[in-house]
Amino acid sequence: MKNNVQRLLDLAIAIQQIPAPTFHETERARFVRDRFAEEGLQDVEIDSTGNVYARLGNFRSQPFASARGKPLIVSAHLDTVFPGGVDLTIRREPKRILAPGIGDNSLGVAGLFGLAWELQARGLSLPGDLWLVANVGEEGLGNLRGMQALVNRFGSMPLAYIVIEGMALGQIYQRGLGVQRFRLTVRTLGGHSWIDYGQPSAIHELVTLSTRITALELPRQPRTTLNVGIISGGSSVNTIAAEAMLELDLRSESAAALEAVVEQVKQIVHSIHKPGVRVELETIGQRPAGELPAEHWLVKMASDCLKNVGIQARLSIGSTDANLPLSLGLPSITVGLTTGGKAHSVHEYINIAPLAKGVEQLVRLVSQAWD
Repeated sequence: MKNNVQRLLDLAIAIQQIPAPTFHETERARFVRDRFAEEGLQDVEIDSTGNVYARLGNFRSQPFASARGKPLIVSAHLDTVFPGGVDLTIRREPKRILAPGIGDNSLGVAGLFGLAWELQARGLSLPGDLWLVANVGEEGLGNLRGMQALVNRFGSMPLAYIVIEGMALGQIYQRGLGVQRFRLTVRTLGGHSWIDYGQPSAIHELVTLSTRITALELPRQPRTTLNVGIISGGSSVNTIAAEAMLELDLRSESAAALEAVVEQVKQIVHSIHKPGVRVELETIGQRPAGELPAEHWLVKMASDCLKNVGIQARLSIGSTDANLPLSLGLPSITVGLTTGGKAHSVHEYINIAPLAKGVEQLVRLVSQAWD
């Protein structure tokens, strides 16, 4: 295990050094594909969406299901939140590694290989095919398009979908957090700040709308959140803005509560009736909610695997690739490989010591999944 942990860290760094913003994962995908092939895995390919597939098994799928048992899917997303040009310099410390995207999700992708190495090193024979998938489109406006393609391909045939994240060790995400994302755009004729004073400004109207939206009272239970993440518009300080835009992120533990907030936002937008002002609300992202009960065999098995390596499991809700299969009633969870912090920032880091336990719980989970 010790040697494979170091190999895993080295591979995670190699993956992290390849920029992979959402919608631009091609170079990283090719790297993973080539490494899958070098490992001697079967059916290695990149699909039309950009997902990378490899199969570990002794049987030929007919299709995607072995003669001895259902297949198992283990996936990790390729993309990062960082745009191209971000400094990806790695800093190693005795107990941790710091770098943008090292834990989310370079380590998760490397974990696909770590899993294969450990299974092969232990000579474990699985009763069904294990598919390892590095998928695109998990972050930002990727809208889970990689996972959607994955589920479209395999459907309900797999035993389960297991998603790997680099920095969630100890947590089992068996509940998918519902998310709705919108782009709100205001357009006017614009004009000169002095000569045309009195004409409607897209920025002024957008700020007014934003103030009304952010003043909405959200329920604490079920937990529901609202965030204006991006706002832009205008062309100069002395110009009445002709266009302004914001992007809005809404989340809730409850599908009904989320829909209620969405309807309130729509009512605010549709209430604007001013001459010379056009308002457009566009859906730019949707992550469906879903969940497995705590007593489901997959959740209980994942909890036991953590307990066996000395970690108390915490059942969690989050927005991950598992949302998609969960929303369709398919068994799915997200698990982590180590601990860390500062995710989605240039100060992101992973802790080295817990990684061995993280790999061990994953190996146990996969090897016992058919029991």
